Amino acid sequence: MLPPSLARINALPDDAVVLDVGGWGGPLHRADHVLDMRPYETRGVLGSYGPGPERFTKDTWHLADICARDPWPFADDQFDFAVCVLTLEDVRDPIGVCRELSRVAKAGYVEVPTVEAELIYNVEWTGPFLGHEHHRWFCDSDPESDPGNPGLVFWHKSHMIHQDWRLRVLPRWRAQMSLEDHLIGLFWEGEITAREHFELGPDLDALAARVRRRFQPSGTELALKAARERATDVAARGVRPVRGAVAKALGRLDRR
Repeated sequence: MLPPSLARINALPDDAVVLDVGGWGGPLHRADHVLDMRPYETRGVLGSYGPGPERFTKDTWHLADICARDPWPFADDQFDFAVCVLTLEDVRDPIGVCRELSRVAKAGYVEVPTVEAELIYNVEWTGPFLGHEHHRWFCDSDPESDPGNPGLVFWHKSHMIHQDWRLRVLPRWRAQMSLEDHLIGLFWEGEITAREHFELGPDLDALAARVRRRFQPSGTELALKAARERATDVAARGVRPVRGAVAKALGRLDRR
């Protein structure tokens, strides 16, 4: 969690009732209640947030699928404040989660990865992929929302992004990124607005332009990478006839 945001949350009045949504991996100690689909006994596998001790207990740890169609087991405006940190990018219905956050809490805080963080190349050291493999969504501040109470926009994280070298935030660029470059934190009151940006296919050009604006690679670097990509494509075309011949041979074997 962004340190200034955590400090602001920890400064809430002592009698403010706080809900942590999706806090299983790293629960907020200041939360009085936690809502998650994983059990209390296995909490905190990624650490926790804020000074101890935990205010929530096993009795105020609520097991539920936060994306289920049923409303959460809380009354309207039951909580003074609700926190949802590094969860919305993972779940199947982040817009529904934001709707329920707005219903059960008077105010709150959400935190999601930036688009640039979701384009970091080989971030998990598992191969030539962009961002975390379990994230379903790109997330960003919604430019169409009220500037005084900003919301979020989500769009599908397509598998097509992994093959486009122009989108890669390289390790040396990652080393230049601050924590604020990795995370978007939004405080809201009354309602956290959220919408999906629908795309038939990802706008790879727009994502590539975003990376160029942020990290400003030189024209020489871009030209060299483009040449390397063309050479790789030519080499791939050269092996296609061989692959085709092997496939035909295997097909004949299968028919025997």
